[in-house]
Amino acid sequence: MSIELQAGVQKRKGLRVALAVSALFVISVASGALVPFLGPLFAAQFLLSGSQSMTLGKAIAMGLFVLVAGVVMMMLTSWFGDRPTTFLLLLGLIYFSCFVAQTAGLGGAKIFLLLVVAVMVPLLGILNEELAASILSILVGGVLGGAAVTWLAYLVIPEPHLAEEAVPPTGTAGPDYLRALANAAILLLIVAICLTSHNLTSAVVIPVTVASLLGQIDIGQSGRASIGLMVVNLFGGILASVGYAVLGLRPNLFWMFVIVLVICLVLGGRAAAQSSHAKVYGGALTIFLILFGLGVSPLPGSAAESFSTRILFVMIAIGYTLLMTALLWRPRPATAAMS
Repeated sequence: MSIELQAGVQKRKGLRVALAVSALFVISVASGALVPFLGPLFAAQFLLSGSQSMTLGKAIAMGLFVLVAGVVMMMLTSWFGDRPTTFLLLLGLIYFSCFVAQTAGLGGAKIFLLLVVAVMVPLLGILNEELAASILSILVGGVLGGAAVTWLAYLVIPEPHLAEEAVPPTGTAGPDYLRALANAAILLLIVAICLTSHNLTSAVVIPVTVASLLGQIDIGQSGRASIGLMVVNLFGGILASVGYAVLGLRPNLFWMFVIVLVICLVLGGRAAAQSSHAKVYGGALTIFLILFGLGVSPLPGSAAESFSTRILFVMIAIGYTLLMTALLWRPRPATAAMS
């Protein structure tokens, strides 16, 4: 693929992310969605997962996958939620399976979305009784909304035929079971801690941020690269706080759309690039959507906190993840790194 063609593909991809996420975010808020960031988060993951056009069938299949995962997690939460030890063991097994696939390079966006569902459903179902009966409808709305705007985004901004054919197939590596086990333990520990807290905001932000970070960092990266990862993800939290402050001056849907659109152009455009930093900016976009969405959500107890508190949640998640990966991760064998 030529440099010009590749740049055009990335620009269209970033523009799809910005338009789809900002439009669905405003629609979700206007319709009174309890978790307005869920649909936009799904849409961003669908759009960033690949550069080829997503047909309506693919969008529906992706939506059904997340929906089935949500139903299964609801059933497990209902059956084992009052038995903490058994429930945590089941969650650990699910997280481990997801990270095994992730370390093997399989699943793409599906794995991260499955982790989000496996984190959010237990937390919302156990910590917030008002949401326990409506989690399924929240997931249905988020999945269908995300899938629909993904399909519409490709319809409005289509991918040239030549660009689709020029996309090289991605290879896969063998699973790293020790790395997956360490990741599962890191995520399970923070979920268990949050399940003992009744602060809905921290219970959602911290584990989802940890799950996002585990897919971004590399044990072999330098200290400067680790600091850069921390700064970029923290930047997503800062943008959410600044965006909410600006929205307070102009509290209407138009300005909400403009704020989300501008920030998604900044973060989503970089996340769409074919570079080693793309996943990091995708994680920052995830943090922005969650924090900003909680600020405008009608959920009880999810009103926007002070600037320092909002950033503190993100800093806790980043610091916890970097510390735990430094303690639990082991370098991959040299042969695996060379292959």
